[in-house]
Amino acid sequence: MLNNRRLLNFAGFVACAALMGYALYAQHVLGLEPCPLCIFQRVGVIALGVVFLVAALHNPRSWGAYVYAGLIGVAALATAGVAARHLYVQSLPPGSVPSCGAPLDVMLQFTPLLEVIRKVLVGGGECQEVNWTFLGLSMPAWVLICAVLLGAFGVAANVRRTRGAAISRAGFAAR
Repeated sequence: MLNNRRLLNFAGFVACAALMGYALYAQHVLGLEPCPLCIFQRVGVIALGVVFLVAALHNPRSWGAYVYAGLIGVAALATAGVAARHLYVQSLPPGSVPSCGAPLDVMLQFTPLLEVIRKVLVGGGECQEVNWTFLGLSMPAWVLICAVLLGAFGVAANVRRTRGAAISRAGFAAR
């Protein structure tokens, strides 16, 4: 079972879907509105999940698995980077973060995309609030942990040789 790359990639997709499911639960049931950095983290988790799903459906052989490993690594690092930035913004003393700006959907309508990304990554007052914790860690900390673990899991699952591939290579060499 642990040698089945397709199953491992599907498990990564399910983990990402579970993360997004909880994010939506926290938003719609618990009433926690996501700040712009939270939304960027969601985009990263969705991208990671999509790469896992495509890798599971495609089930590549040889070099294709390395491509998916790279894509998973990039998506996980981007998500972890945004989460780390969010943690940094949350750690700043009150008053040192710019006040809340326009909502993300308004900024996207009236501002060029690169400027929106820059403004969001600077962080605003709404990004500094910690309104949810579990085991003493805020939601961005858990996203950071999950992104790093899923990234390492996805890269490892796609770069290592599967049992079938090792057997077929050994059989080919014996001929």
